[in-house]
Formats: sequence, structure tokens, C-alpha cells
Amino acid sequence: MPHDVATPAETELNVAVLVSVGRHPLTARARRADQDARAVEMALTLPDADVRLIHAGRHDDDSDSALRGYLGMGLASIGLLEQPSGADVVPALAAVLRDASPQLVLTGARAETGEGSGLLPYLLADWLGWPIVTGLAAVESVEHGMATVLQALPRGQRRRLRVRLPAIATVESSAPAARQSAFGPARRGGFDPETRDGVRDDALSEWHVQPARKRPKRLKIVKAASARDRFKAAAAKAQGGGGQVLEGATPEQGAEAIFKLLEEEGVVRRS
Repeated sequence: MPHDVATPAETELNVAVLVSVGRHPLTARARRADQDARAVEMALTLPDADVRLIHAGRHDDDSDSALRGYLGMGLASIGLLEQPSGADVVPALAAVLRDASPQLVLTGARAETGEGSGLLPYLLADWLGWPIVTGLAAVESVEHGMATVLQALPRGQRRRLRVRLPAIATVESSAPAARQSAFGPARRGGFDPETRDGVRDDALSEWHVQPARKRPKRLKIVKAASARDRFKAAAAKAQGGGGQVLEGATPEQGAEAIFKLLEEEGVVRRS
């Protein structure tokens, strides 16, 4: 009895990566966003993956140089959804993803410019009815419509999850760093414009935006009888609440202390 054989097109993994314009923390110049670049790096390392980049927003001189930073990672083009200033990009992105039908959508946890609230992946998942995984550290395998992934947890811990595809996953700083952007491929790459109607973000239009100010550090309230005692208490260094100081310990004792700490945190287990 003959069996159906899957063709290469059927076994190919379609991955969409949502990219945005980042901002350098010191110079404030436009650049590729760090978390989005890590998402692109993760997509490029997946075996048999057809990677497509999508950007929704304005396309000008500043954004052009930043977006070409993603093209310099080895991509031929970026899907461009030009949206007017102050538009809600969720409906346009949801429509494109619904038409493209990718199996996996990767994106940074939050943008470095604009609102930067980190709500975009959740809103997209709600619009599309797809599951969402946060803090993605690695994609181990994809088979039979299921993806096995590693989720980053605090203190270096990892949790293995199985998620049904299609799904949306956010990438943070725990993911591998992105490769450097090459100048030649960045200049040779192009943009694939796609027309989608912009939807006005009514909530954003009502906000009042101003530069953030550094909040003053709150001092601990000290109850003391004299001004001298109050000054000493305010100037005293905070004492740690835990930990262990090893003095004159041998390498074996230090290794045992480190192993014990990792065991208490659940990172390793004794066999």
C-alpha cells in the first residue's frame, strides 16, 4: 500500500519575526532593537525555517538605517506595513499574520521606543486566538504541530514547555545575542510594502507624554532621640539579609558551597 511522502515545502517551518526601531541607551540614535534582534537570531538558527520579517510603523531616514540592521543579519527583505503616526498597529499586524499563516511568531518582549508597554504580543494573541509563550530562551524542536521550547525563569532557571502551533513567543535578554549586522547585505536588502488601513489609537491620543524624571530615593524612617543618632542611622550602609562569607576555604569547600546554593535554588539536583 503506498504511503504519502511529505515534500520539502510541507516540512518547512514558517516563522514570522516582528521587528521595531530601537534606540541606543546612551546616544539615543535609532538602531535595531536588542530583543527583536535576538528574536531574529533565534529564527535564523531554526532548521528548515522560512523566516519573514515584518515591521509596522513609519518608514523614514532614521527607521531605514535601523531596519537595515536586521537585513544585515542575512535577510533579503522586510515586509513593511507603513502606518501613520499615532496609529494602532495591532489590527494591521493581525490581518497580515492571519493571511500569511506562520506557524511561529517571534518578537521582543517590549519596544525600545514609543509606548514600550509590552502589550503588543498579548493583544495579537488575543486577536488571533493563539497561545503565547513569554521569556523564550530556545526552541528545541518542532514536530507534528507542537513546539518544545525552553522558557527562561528567574535566577537562571529554565522550564520546558510544549505549545501547540501556531503560537506567539516573546524573546528577552536571556536568549542568545544577535550576530553582527553586515554592511553589504544591509544595503542590498529591500522592503516589501503592503497596504493596510491604519486604525487611530484613541487611547494614545488622550495621553500626556513628558520626559521621565528620576525619582528621589526614599530614606528609611528612623526613630531616634537625637539628631546625631538619626544621622548615623541614615548614613549607615544597608546590611545583607543572607549569604555566607567563606574565608580561607579550600577549592573543594568553595565548590561544595556553590553546589549547595544551586541545589537550594532548584537549578541542579543530586543524582
